Amino acid sequence: MPELIRSPLAEIHLSQGATLGEYHGAQVPTRFQDPKTEHQAAREAGGLFDFSFRAKFAVKGADRTSFLHNMLSNDVKGLAAGQGTYACLLDVKGHIIADLRVYCTPEVLLVDTDADLREKTIETLDRFIVMDEVELEPLNLFAVAFQGPRSRQLAETVLNLHLSPDEEFRHVMASYAGSSVRVVRASSTGDEGYEVWAEAEILETLWGAALRRAVPLGMRPCGTESLETLRIEAGIPRYGSELDEETIPLEAGLLNALSFNKGCYLGQEIIERARSRGHVNWKLVGLVVASSAVPAAGERLFTVGDDKRHLGEITSAGFSPTLGQMLALAYVRREVSEPGARLVLASGAHAEVHELPFAKRESGN
Repeated sequence: MPELIRSPLAEIHLSQGATLGEYHGAQVPTRFQDPKTEHQAAREAGGLFDFSFRAKFAVKGADRTSFLHNMLSNDVKGLAAGQGTYACLLDVKGHIIADLRVYCTPEVLLVDTDADLREKTIETLDRFIVMDEVELEPLNLFAVAFQGPRSRQLAETVLNLHLSPDEEFRHVMASYAGSSVRVVRASSTGDEGYEVWAEAEILETLWGAALRRAVPLGMRPCGTESLETLRIEAGIPRYGSELDEETIPLEAGLLNALSFNKGCYLGQEIIERARSRGHVNWKLVGLVVASSAVPAAGERLFTVGDDKRHLGEITSAGFSPTLGQMLALAYVRREVSEPGARLVLASGAHAEVHELPFAKRESGN
Protein backbone atom coordinates (compact mmCIF):
# COMPACT_ATOMS: atom_id res chain seq x y z
CA MET A 1 0.00 0.00 0.00
CA PRO A 2 1.29 3.51 -0.80
CA GLU A 3 2.30 5.54 2.23
CA LEU A 4 -0.47 7.82 3.53
CA ILE A 5 0.20 11.46 2.63
CA ARG A 6 -0.43 13.92 5.45
CA SER A 7 -1.51 17.30 4.21
CA PRO A 8 1.07 20.04 4.87
CA LEU A 9 -1.92 22.05 6.12
CA ALA A 10 -3.04 19.44 8.68
CA GLU A 11 -2.11 21.45 11.78
CA ILE A 12 -3.68 24.61 10.37
CA HIS A 13 -6.89 22.73 9.63
CA LEU A 14 -7.01 21.30 13.16
CA SER A 15 -6.59 24.80 14.61
CA GLN A 16 -9.56 25.87 12.47
CA GLY A 17 -11.75 23.15 13.97
CA ALA A 18 -11.52 20.66 11.10
CA THR A 19 -11.87 16.91 11.45
CA LEU A 20 -9.21 15.00 9.53
CA GLY A 21 -9.63 11.65 7.82
CA GLU A 22 -8.20 9.48 5.07
CA TYR A 23 -9.34 10.18 1.53
CA HIS A 24 -7.75 8.58 -1.54
CA GLY A 25 -4.38 8.06 0.10
CA ALA A 26 -4.10 11.31 2.06
CA GLN A 27 -5.06 12.71 5.43
CA VAL A 28 -7.17 15.79 4.70
CA PRO A 29 -10.18 17.55 6.24
CA THR A 30 -13.42 15.58 6.16
CA ARG A 31 -15.33 18.61 7.46
CA PHE A 32 -14.82 22.03 8.99
CA GLN A 33 -18.43 22.32 10.12
CA ASP A 34 -21.73 20.77 9.12
CA PRO A 35 -21.18 19.18 5.66
CA LYS A 36 -24.65 20.33 4.58
CA THR A 37 -23.66 23.95 5.24
CA GLU A 38 -20.40 23.43 3.35
CA HIS A 39 -22.25 21.84 0.42
CA GLN A 40 -24.72 24.69 0.16
CA ALA A 41 -21.97 27.31 0.34
CA ALA A 42 -20.03 25.55 -2.41
CA ARG A 43 -23.08 25.50 -4.68
CA GLU A 44 -24.24 29.05 -3.97
CA ALA A 45 -20.85 30.82 -3.86
CA GLY A 46 -17.93 28.43 -3.66
CA GLY A 47 -15.80 26.18 -1.53
CA LEU A 48 -12.13 26.18 -0.61
CA PHE A 49 -10.69 22.64 -0.54
CA ASP A 50 -7.39 21.03 0.44
CA PHE A 51 -6.56 18.80 -2.54
CA SER A 52 -3.53 17.09 -0.98
CA PHE A 53 -5.19 13.80 -1.96
CA ARG A 54 -4.13 14.51 -5.54
CA ALA A 55 -0.55 13.56 -6.48
CA LYS A 56 1.52 14.54 -9.47
CA PHE A 57 4.43 13.22 -11.50
CA ALA A 58 6.37 14.44 -14.51
CA VAL A 59 6.93 12.53 -17.73
CA LYS A 60 10.24 13.69 -19.20
CA GLY A 61 12.40 12.82 -22.18
CA ALA A 62 12.37 13.17 -25.94
CA ASP A 63 9.79 10.39 -26.38
CA ARG A 64 7.46 11.49 -23.59
CA THR A 65 4.57 12.54 -25.83
CA SER A 66 4.53 9.52 -28.15
CA PHE A 67 4.98 7.15 -25.20
CA LEU A 68 2.10 8.54 -23.16
CA HIS A 69 -0.06 8.87 -26.27
CA ASN A 70 0.38 5.14 -26.94
CA MET A 71 -0.36 4.21 -23.32
CA LEU A 72 -3.42 6.30 -22.46
CA SER A 73 -7.00 6.28 -23.71
CA ASN A 74 -7.10 9.90 -24.86
CA ASP A 75 -5.20 12.08 -27.32
CA VAL A 76 -1.90 13.34 -25.87
CA LYS A 77 -0.14 14.24 -29.13
CA GLY A 78 -2.81 16.82 -29.90
CA LEU A 79 -2.15 18.82 -26.72
CA ALA A 80 -0.46 22.19 -27.02
CA ALA A 81 1.40 23.83 -24.15
CA GLY A 82 -1.16 25.12 -21.65
CA GLN A 83 -3.72 22.45 -22.51
CA GLY A 84 -4.68 19.28 -20.69
CA THR A 85 -6.96 16.28 -20.98
CA TYR A 86 -8.66 13.58 -18.94
CA ALA A 87 -7.65 9.99 -19.69
CA CYS A 88 -7.49 6.45 -18.36
CA LEU A 89 -4.64 4.00 -18.09
CA LEU A 90 -6.10 0.62 -19.02
CA ASP A 91 -4.93 -2.98 -18.91
CA VAL A 92 -5.03 -5.21 -21.99
CA LYS A 93 -8.64 -6.15 -21.16
CA GLY A 94 -9.73 -2.52 -21.22
CA HIS A 95 -10.14 -2.31 -17.44
CA ILE A 96 -9.25 0.91 -15.64
CA ILE A 97 -5.93 0.80 -13.79
CA ALA A 98 -6.14 4.52 -13.03
CA ASP A 99 -7.92 7.64 -14.20
CA LEU A 100 -5.82 10.76 -14.50
CA ARG A 101 -5.29 14.16 -16.07
CA VAL A 102 -2.41 15.03 -18.39
CA TYR A 103 -1.13 18.60 -18.69
CA CYS A 104 1.21 19.74 -21.45
CA THR A 105 4.09 22.17 -20.84
CA PRO A 106 6.93 23.03 -23.22
CA GLU A 107 9.40 20.93 -21.21
CA VAL A 108 7.44 18.02 -19.69
CA LEU A 109 4.06 16.36 -19.43
CA LEU A 110 2.48 16.55 -15.98
CA VAL A 111 0.20 13.78 -14.73
CA ASP A 112 -2.24 14.34 -11.87
CA THR A 113 -4.12 11.47 -10.20
CA ASP A 114 -5.31 10.32 -6.78
CA ALA A 115 -2.51 9.92 -4.26
CA ASP A 116 -3.28 6.23 -3.80
CA LEU A 117 -3.02 5.66 -7.57
CA ARG A 118 0.26 7.45 -8.32
CA GLU A 119 2.60 4.60 -7.37
CA LYS A 120 0.55 2.03 -9.31
CA THR A 121 0.38 4.32 -12.33
CA ILE A 122 4.13 4.96 -12.37
CA GLU A 123 4.93 1.26 -11.92
CA THR A 124 2.58 0.28 -14.76
CA LEU A 125 3.97 2.87 -17.15
CA ASP A 126 7.54 2.04 -16.21
CA ARG A 127 7.08 -1.60 -17.26
CA PHE A 128 6.40 -0.46 -20.83
CA ILE A 129 9.46 1.80 -21.15
CA VAL A 130 11.85 -0.27 -23.25
CA MET A 131 13.64 1.71 -25.95
CA ASP A 132 11.81 4.97 -25.29
CA GLU A 133 13.68 7.98 -23.95
CA VAL A 134 11.26 8.56 -21.07
CA GLU A 135 11.70 9.32 -17.38
CA LEU A 136 8.97 9.31 -14.72
CA GLU A 137 9.56 11.61 -11.75
CA PRO A 138 7.23 11.98 -8.72
CA LEU A 139 6.68 15.62 -7.81
CA ASN A 140 6.37 17.09 -4.34
CA LEU A 141 3.51 19.42 -5.27
CA PHE A 142 0.24 19.99 -3.44
CA ALA A 143 -2.92 21.85 -4.34
CA VAL A 144 -5.71 23.94 -2.95
CA ALA A 145 -8.89 24.09 -4.99
CA PHE A 146 -11.55 26.76 -5.44
CA GLN A 147 -14.84 25.22 -6.61
CA GLY A 148 -18.08 27.04 -7.30
CA PRO A 149 -19.65 30.06 -9.04
CA ARG A 150 -17.19 32.55 -7.50
CA SER A 151 -14.08 30.37 -7.77
CA ARG A 152 -12.56 32.37 -10.63
CA GLN A 153 -13.08 35.61 -8.74
CA LEU A 154 -11.29 34.16 -5.72
CA ALA A 155 -8.38 32.81 -7.80
CA GLU A 156 -7.94 36.13 -9.58
CA THR A 157 -8.01 38.08 -6.30
CA VAL A 158 -5.57 35.83 -4.46
CA LEU A 159 -3.10 35.49 -7.34
CA ASN A 160 -3.55 38.96 -8.85
CA LEU A 161 -4.09 37.74 -12.41
CA HIS A 162 -6.82 37.55 -15.02
CA LEU A 163 -8.26 34.14 -15.88
CA SER A 164 -10.33 33.58 -18.99
CA PRO A 165 -13.14 31.02 -18.63
CA ASP A 166 -11.27 28.67 -20.97
CA GLU A 167 -11.98 25.05 -21.67
CA GLU A 168 -11.45 22.51 -18.92
CA PHE A 169 -7.83 21.67 -18.03
CA ARG A 170 -6.30 24.87 -19.36
CA HIS A 171 -3.40 25.88 -17.11
CA VAL A 172 -1.10 28.86 -16.66
CA MET A 173 1.84 29.75 -14.47
CA ALA A 174 1.63 32.53 -11.89
CA SER A 175 3.80 33.97 -9.15
CA TYR A 176 2.81 33.85 -5.50
CA ALA A 177 4.90 34.67 -2.41
CA GLY A 178 8.06 34.64 -4.50
CA SER A 179 7.36 31.17 -5.91
CA SER A 180 5.91 29.83 -9.12
CA VAL A 181 2.50 28.18 -8.93
CA ARG A 182 0.38 26.51 -11.60
CA VAL A 183 -3.27 27.49 -11.93
CA VAL A 184 -5.45 24.78 -13.49
CA ARG A 185 -9.05 25.12 -14.57
CA ALA A 186 -10.57 21.85 -13.31
CA SER A 187 -14.01 21.10 -11.90
CA SER A 188 -14.52 18.45 -9.24
CA THR A 189 -18.09 19.47 -8.39
CA GLY A 190 -19.76 20.23 -11.72
CA ASP A 191 -19.35 23.98 -11.21
CA GLU A 192 -16.48 26.11 -12.47
CA GLY A 193 -13.34 25.28 -10.54
CA TYR A 194 -9.64 26.05 -10.25
CA GLU A 195 -6.69 24.32 -8.62
CA VAL A 196 -3.50 26.05 -7.52
CA TRP A 197 -0.50 23.74 -7.47
CA ALA A 198 2.28 24.81 -5.12
CA GLU A 199 5.18 23.51 -3.07
CA ALA A 200 4.50 22.67 0.56
CA GLU A 201 6.53 25.64 1.82
CA ILE A 202 4.02 28.25 0.59
CA LEU A 203 0.84 26.24 0.99
CA GLU A 204 0.05 27.66 4.44
CA THR A 205 0.41 31.24 3.21
CA LEU A 206 -1.70 30.45 0.13
CA TRP A 207 -4.46 28.81 2.17
CA GLY A 208 -4.57 31.70 4.65
CA ALA A 209 -4.76 34.34 1.93
CA ALA A 210 -7.46 32.41 0.08
CA LEU A 211 -9.52 31.91 3.24
CA ARG A 212 -9.41 35.62 4.14
CA ARG A 213 -10.69 36.55 0.70
CA ALA A 214 -13.16 33.66 0.41
CA VAL A 215 -15.30 34.52 3.43
CA PRO A 216 -16.44 37.97 2.13
CA LEU A 217 -17.47 36.23 -1.10
CA GLY A 218 -19.71 33.82 0.80
CA MET A 219 -17.28 30.93 0.25
CA ARG A 220 -16.29 28.50 2.99
CA PRO A 221 -13.55 25.94 3.67
CA CYS A 222 -14.98 22.53 2.83
CA GLY A 223 -14.06 18.93 3.53
CA THR A 224 -14.33 15.67 1.66
CA GLU A 225 -17.81 14.83 3.01
CA SER A 226 -19.30 17.78 1.15
CA LEU A 227 -17.01 17.10 -1.83
CA GLU A 228 -18.58 13.64 -2.09
CA THR A 229 -22.17 14.89 -2.16
CA LEU A 230 -21.20 17.61 -4.63
CA ARG A 231 -19.61 15.15 -7.03
CA ILE A 232 -22.52 12.70 -6.69
CA GLU A 233 -24.92 15.50 -7.67
CA ALA A 234 -22.68 16.20 -10.66
CA GLY A 235 -22.51 12.50 -11.60
CA ILE A 236 -18.70 12.44 -11.45
CA PRO A 237 -17.34 8.89 -10.92
CA ARG A 238 -14.37 8.35 -8.63
CA TYR A 239 -11.79 5.60 -8.53
CA GLY A 240 -12.45 3.12 -5.75
CA SER A 241 -16.19 3.77 -5.90
CA GLU A 242 -17.38 3.77 -9.51
CA LEU A 243 -14.05 2.96 -11.18
CA ASP A 244 -11.77 -0.01 -10.57
CA GLU A 245 -9.85 -2.77 -12.31
CA GLU A 246 -13.11 -4.53 -13.23
CA THR A 247 -14.61 -1.50 -15.00
CA ILE A 248 -14.20 -0.38 -18.61
CA PRO A 249 -14.59 3.35 -19.39
CA LEU A 250 -17.71 2.90 -21.52
CA GLU A 251 -19.59 1.33 -18.59
CA ALA A 252 -18.78 4.41 -16.51
CA GLY A 253 -19.77 6.78 -19.32
CA LEU A 254 -16.23 8.20 -19.54
CA LEU A 255 -16.49 9.35 -23.15
CA ASN A 256 -14.45 12.43 -22.20
CA ALA A 257 -11.54 10.10 -21.39
CA LEU A 258 -11.56 8.38 -24.78
CA SER A 259 -10.34 9.23 -28.26
CA PHE A 260 -11.74 7.03 -31.03
CA ASN A 261 -9.46 8.53 -33.67
CA LYS A 262 -5.97 8.25 -32.18
CA GLY A 263 -5.19 4.65 -33.11
CA CYS A 264 -3.79 1.97 -30.87
CA TYR A 265 -3.25 2.28 -27.13
CA LEU A 266 -3.21 -0.18 -24.26
CA GLY A 267 -6.69 -1.78 -24.03
CA GLN A 268 -7.94 -0.07 -27.21
CA GLU A 269 -9.08 -3.28 -28.91
CA ILE A 270 -11.57 -4.05 -26.13
CA ILE A 271 -12.90 -0.48 -26.08
CA GLU A 272 -13.39 -0.46 -29.83
CA ARG A 273 -15.10 -3.85 -29.76
CA ALA A 274 -17.58 -2.60 -27.13
CA ARG A 275 -18.20 0.59 -29.08
CA SER A 276 -18.82 -1.22 -32.35
CA ARG A 277 -21.30 -3.50 -30.58
CA GLY A 278 -23.27 -0.38 -29.73
CA HIS A 279 -23.75 -0.97 -26.02
CA VAL A 280 -22.30 -2.34 -22.80
CA ASN A 281 -24.18 -4.69 -20.49
CA TRP A 282 -23.70 -2.53 -17.39
CA LYS A 283 -24.07 1.23 -17.14
CA LEU A 284 -23.42 3.84 -14.48
CA VAL A 285 -26.63 5.73 -13.66
CA GLY A 286 -28.05 8.11 -11.12
CA LEU A 287 -30.76 7.05 -8.69
CA VAL A 288 -33.21 9.07 -6.63
CA VAL A 289 -33.84 6.93 -3.56
CA ALA A 290 -37.02 7.12 -1.47
CA SER A 291 -35.26 6.76 1.88
CA SER A 292 -33.95 8.92 4.70
CA ALA A 293 -31.10 6.47 5.30
CA VAL A 294 -27.98 6.64 3.15
CA PRO A 295 -27.72 3.44 1.08
CA ALA A 296 -24.50 1.51 1.64
CA ALA A 297 -21.97 1.07 -1.13
CA GLY A 298 -22.45 -2.40 -2.53
CA GLU A 299 -26.14 -2.60 -1.66
CA ARG A 300 -27.88 -4.64 -4.34
CA LEU A 301 -30.69 -3.49 -6.61
CA PHE A 302 -33.61 -5.64 -7.78
CA THR A 303 -36.67 -5.47 -9.99
CA VAL A 304 -39.85 -4.17 -8.45
CA GLY A 305 -42.20 -7.12 -7.98
CA ASP A 306 -42.12 -10.69 -6.82
CA ASP A 307 -39.36 -12.06 -9.07
CA LYS A 308 -36.64 -9.88 -7.46
CA ARG A 309 -34.03 -10.20 -10.23
CA HIS A 310 -30.64 -8.75 -9.33
CA LEU A 311 -30.08 -5.80 -11.68
CA GLY A 312 -27.29 -3.75 -10.12
CA GLU A 313 -25.69 -2.28 -7.04
CA ILE A 314 -25.02 1.06 -5.37
CA THR A 315 -21.52 2.54 -5.64
CA SER A 316 -21.91 5.91 -3.84
CA ALA A 317 -24.78 7.67 -2.10
CA GLY A 318 -25.58 10.76 -0.08
CA PHE A 319 -28.28 13.28 0.73
CA SER A 320 -28.37 16.24 -1.67
CA PRO A 321 -28.94 19.56 0.12
CA THR A 322 -29.40 21.16 -3.31
CA LEU A 323 -32.28 18.91 -4.37
CA GLY A 324 -33.53 17.81 -0.96
CA GLN A 325 -33.37 14.14 -1.99
CA MET A 326 -31.33 11.03 -1.34
CA LEU A 327 -29.15 10.42 -4.39
CA ALA A 328 -26.97 7.53 -5.44
CA LEU A 329 -24.71 6.39 -8.24
CA ALA A 330 -25.10 2.77 -9.26
CA TYR A 331 -24.24 0.24 -11.94
CA VAL A 332 -27.33 -1.37 -13.42
CA ARG A 333 -28.11 -3.70 -16.31
CA ARG A 334 -28.63 -1.78 -19.55
CA GLU A 335 -32.28 -2.86 -19.80
CA VAL A 336 -33.09 -0.75 -16.71
CA SER A 337 -30.64 2.10 -17.36
CA GLU A 338 -33.05 4.62 -18.91
CA PRO A 339 -34.43 7.50 -16.79
CA GLY A 340 -37.70 6.55 -15.14
CA ALA A 341 -36.84 2.88 -14.61
CA ARG A 342 -37.84 1.73 -11.12
CA LEU A 343 -35.81 -0.51 -8.84
CA VAL A 344 -35.88 -1.64 -5.24
CA LEU A 345 -32.89 -1.81 -2.89
CA ALA A 346 -32.09 -4.81 -0.74
CA SER A 347 -33.19 -2.68 2.22
CA GLY A 348 -36.65 -2.36 0.66
CA ALA A 349 -36.31 1.29 -0.34
CA HIS A 350 -37.53 2.18 -3.82
CA ALA A 351 -35.43 4.08 -6.35
CA GLU A 352 -35.87 5.63 -9.77
CA VAL A 353 -33.18 6.00 -12.44
CA HIS A 354 -32.32 9.65 -13.13
CA GLU A 355 -30.15 11.12 -15.87
CA LEU A 356 -26.72 12.46 -14.93
CA PRO A 357 -25.89 15.02 -13.79
CA PHE A 358 -28.83 15.27 -11.41
CA ALA A 359 -28.94 19.05 -11.76
CA LYS A 360 -27.65 21.05 -14.71
CA ARG A 361 -25.06 23.67 -13.78
CA GLU A 362 -24.49 26.99 -15.51
CA SER A 363 -20.72 26.36 -15.65
CA GLY A 364 -18.27 23.52 -15.18
CA ASN A 365 -18.22 20.18 -16.97
